[in-house]
Amino acid sequence: MYAQTGPDSNRRSVSVVDTAGNLSKAAIVSSNLSSISKPHKFQPNPKRAGLYSAILPGLGQFYNRQYWKVPVIYAGLAVAGYFFVDNLNNYQSYRKAYVARINNPYYTDKYTNIYSSEQLQQLQNDYNKFLDMTVLFTGIGYTLQILEAMTGAHLKNFDISRDISMQVQPMVRPEAVGLGMVFNFK
Repeated sequence: MYAQTGPDSNRRSVSVVDTAGNLSKAAIVSSNLSSISKPHKFQPNPKRAGLYSAILPGLGQFYNRQYWKVPVIYAGLAVAGYFFVDNLNNYQSYRKAYVARINNPYYTDKYTNIYSSEQLQQLQNDYNKFLDMTVLFTGIGYTLQILEAMTGAHLKNFDISRDISMQVQPMVRPEAVGLGMVFNFK
């Protein structure tokens, strides 16, 4: 018993040959072959994910359907914003007090009995450095979230199953006489 298919790719007629050799039409299947195949898995475009993350942080992760990463990114932005504002306010406060002491020999500010002029200058420089580092690390974090969105899009459907076995099968090559080995990693 064997089956034959018709020439039309969308319509299939199956002919069955029984044990006596009689040919009979068993069934006519009218269907689209693409609907028979497995459903298509979502595979995001890495360039699009990177572009979305560059436009709005976390949007690339949302596009990749990795929703849990979006709050992490915004928590990081909130921490960076807090440190930026805190360092900027401290820098401006110490700078204002330091400039007032340089220009006025009879200064009165909130740091009068606490810090000397040299200490105020050192604190001003320290907070300026902290402010610069905050901006630098925020820029690095912004770039890393773009790269993470692109990497996440590339690896969205990466197979992480436990079956990493190797199967060895003999293979005959048509252009040469001999025997080869085929390794299939699943």
